[in-house]
Amino acid sequence: MQLTIPNLKSKILNLKSFLLLAFVLSTHISFSQNQIKESENLLQIEELIETIAANIDVELDYTQIVDELKMLYENPVNLNSENIIKLRQLHLLNDLQINNLKNYIIDYGNLMSVYELSAIDGFDKESISNILPFISVKDIKTHQKISINKLTKHGRNRIFLRYRQLLEKQNGYSNVDSMLAINPNSKYLGSPQKYYLRYDYNYFNKIRIGFLAEKDPGEIFFKNKIKSDTIINILNQKLKNGFDHYSGYLFVENIKFLKSFSLGDYHLQFGQGLTMWSNLAFGKQADAIFIKKYPRGIKPGVSANENEFFRGAATTLRIKKFDITVFYSNKNINASISEIDTLSGEIISVSSLQNTGMHRQTNELINKKILNEVVYGGNLSYNANSFRLGATAFKTGFGSEILLARDPYKKFTFSGKENLNLGFDFDILLNKMNIFGEIAYSINGGTAYLSGLNINPDPRLSLSILYRNYSKEYQNFFSNAFGENTSNENEKGLYLGMKALLHQKITLTAYFDIFSFSWLKYRNNAPTKGQEYLIQLDYRTSDKVKMYFRYRDKNKQLNFADEYEYLSSPSVIKKQNFRYHLSYTVFPSLILKNRFEFTKYISEENITSQGFMIYQDINFRPENLPFDISVRYAMFDTDNYDTRIYVYENDVLYAFSIPSYYYTGSRFYFLMKYKISGFLSCWFRFAQSFYNNKNTIGTGLEEINGNRKTEIKVQLRMKF
Repeated sequence: MQLTIPNLKSKILNLKSFLLLAFVLSTHISFSQNQIKESENLLQIEELIETIAANIDVELDYTQIVDELKMLYENPVNLNSENIIKLRQLHLLNDLQINNLKNYIIDYGNLMSVYELSAIDGFDKESISNILPFISVKDIKTHQKISINKLTKHGRNRIFLRYRQLLEKQNGYSNVDSMLAINPNSKYLGSPQKYYLRYDYNYFNKIRIGFLAEKDPGEIFFKNKIKSDTIINILNQKLKNGFDHYSGYLFVENIKFLKSFSLGDYHLQFGQGLTMWSNLAFGKQADAIFIKKYPRGIKPGVSANENEFFRGAATTLRIKKFDITVFYSNKNINASISEIDTLSGEIISVSSLQNTGMHRQTNELINKKILNEVVYGGNLSYNANSFRLGATAFKTGFGSEILLARDPYKKFTFSGKENLNLGFDFDILLNKMNIFGEIAYSINGGTAYLSGLNINPDPRLSLSILYRNYSKEYQNFFSNAFGENTSNENEKGLYLGMKALLHQKITLTAYFDIFSFSWLKYRNNAPTKGQEYLIQLDYRTSDKVKMYFRYRDKNKQLNFADEYEYLSSPSVIKKQNFRYHLSYTVFPSLILKNRFEFTKYISEENITSQGFMIYQDINFRPENLPFDISVRYAMFDTDNYDTRIYVYENDVLYAFSIPSYYYTGSRFYFLMKYKISGFLSCWFRFAQSFYNNKNTIGTGLEEINGNRKTEIKVQLRMKF
């Protein structure tokens, strides 16, 4: 008996329908996206941001991370399209899961429903539940021509207006303008308000336009806010009417052979970040097996971060299995002047680069955008089904020479006007094994390389290994690979991670990282070493109740000299953290969260300090009412700043808050979102910290005379 093509297709369709029904009846998994709350699926991102904040003692802009996940939530990925790699880039799926999904589609055709994921190796109930808010299943549409009418009719527009202010008065906002003539840095030149304006346009993720304008607290909004003629004469060239920072872009993606094109502000991500990764990247995290980076190539973005981006043009062309990227950037950045030609006013050299993005005082305005930075280069990658090779090369040039202070630990830090970086990366997928790595080179002879392995010997077990070796001579302004240091230099390390499903309801994750530094570092007068390990046990009693226990231990070395020593030498310090977190759904619209965290710090003097934090969250999101409410009350008691505890807080859309809790006190915040109409939504946030044992908060110009610190934030969103 012969089958015609139509009959064959019909039988395959019937078979898939039968299998689909069987999966539904056997798994009993509820996939109603209306019942899944976005906040529960942002937990992984919250954990990552808390980890980054705890390991880096500088304030970073996490907007890009939150922005990407929110964008994916509002524009779910079609599992039948090539865009499924976006799930990998945000650590929602791994390479093995995506490869199994592609093979399933090859064997059985496009997915008809998300229920079919249950039949694919590597997709258990929890992993499917995690990605549900970010996926869809649709037919692949044939290419349609883009017209002005379609851009107008189907494009989505959003406008955000945001206001933020501390209610208590800080020293920097004193009204004594006469002091400016004596000490130009004795106060902030602008008002304490923060203003934020953002516009986004999106046409099916193929054409995107963005614009951002921002004024930070203390920055000038209009020139006439300054009353001192002396300051105006000195800084007239630096002042602008309006916002302090502007950012914008035009981005086109996946139109025929044009994979991407960006004009304006953008980011670059290639390989494992050792040669080029211009924005924030994840490092060690509680989900111990996620050590591999998933590059996006050209990535558009307007960001409140005023330094870590490129400004110019970049494009990627896809020719069969090859991606060819070229990019050019030209912008001015902040720097501290070291030497200036008194006759011509030309800046000869700078002593440091300024990354805060703040322009509140006279010295900050003087340093504003005085150093020209030009970056240009390209990337070539070959992409097969289970194999990828890439090569990146770029040159960085500065308008003035960089001459950093000659402290011993800065001996190998970049100085000069030009730098050249080269790198090669690879990614190989072999059955249940994924091997990846990158080697990089800087023109001064410095090298750096890393290699990693992800393996799934059993569906219930995942293992990760990563080795890195970054020489002390390696110099790169845009390197952001896995490591203990904030910069990828002067480091060797070996990382081991594992994740095991011990029981249907119990998951164990753990990692161990040992590292060493062959040259001096800040606060280290000799080569040092350290180690860190983490163990976490997740227990899910039901779909409504889940909890985890976490223990983290980290040893490193810092300078210490006792009364009998003339020179300080590295001594071991130790920090331990224990956390218990509980989340439970009382009913679909009410989610409660509790956390207790204890930290212990053993200093180089062998003195022990400790602290704890406990909070209660109430998240109320009724289905049929136009508002959402989030409330938290936290209490904390720590001995000092060394025992501070970082905690992620819910915030207005596309904003973030990660305060550190230290000393003794409490913190409360209230966040409400109100949907006025389909066109207009608003957010209101009130947050206050209260300290039991302090009469002042902060230092210098940031100091508040009192024991309370209160912040309000209001945001409007127009969507049309």
